[in-house]
Amino acid sequence: GGVAGYVTGRDDAPAAAPASGAVPADLVAAAARALPGVVSVQAGNGSGSGFAFDDRGHIVTNNHVVAAGGPITVIGADGRRLTATLVGTDPSNDIAVLRVEGSANLPALPLADPRATRVGEPVLAVGSPLGLSGTVTAGIISAVDRPVRLGGTARRTAVQTDASINPGNSGGPLINARGEVIGVNTAIATLEGGGSIGIGFAVPIARARQVATDLINRG
Repeated sequence: GGVAGYVTGRDDAPAAAPASGAVPADLVAAAARALPGVVSVQAGNGSGSGFAFDDRGHIVTNNHVVAAGGPITVIGADGRRLTATLVGTDPSNDIAVLRVEGSANLPALPLADPRATRVGEPVLAVGSPLGLSGTVTAGIISAVDRPVRLGGTARRTAVQTDASINPGNSGGPLINARGEVIGVNTAIATLEGGGSIGIGFAVPIARARQVATDLINRG
């Protein structure tokens, strides 16, 4: 407002361009980059989201998405239904790794440098809230290293975001404006009645990557 007042108050100043209200182009590109590697996960009576971790068919999701047991199916952005096997779980960090055949060719999402994550930077939560696959919501990083309980009773640090996260987003990626994964969406704070109130949490990618790598190496 101050800038607009200054510009329009000068006789020799050019007219200010109208605000377009458009979503920044980098977020559009980030969403396009991430969506092909994000999947819906169905495990018994549970459901959530996940993303391709590497080019060998490994998919990262939340432990609580698959904890109920039963056959696991992942559904790609192109609608393909793929049978997945459970590689391993880490309940204390709420991380699980699945595997589909490498021939599925799910594009692995790039992982962010955790040292570059900053409070206030724009982010996108990608997943299947309420079964609506390929849903993207935008927000910012509200806090880093927020102590919360994820899975077990011990407190773990998490990335906090105000991007809308709802049931079904669990296990999906939280990405930055470059399309890089900065966290694994895992929990939300709610008031009576449930639903997103703009306080969501993601497992930081440094810890998620280490846990996933350990689970894969252990087979």
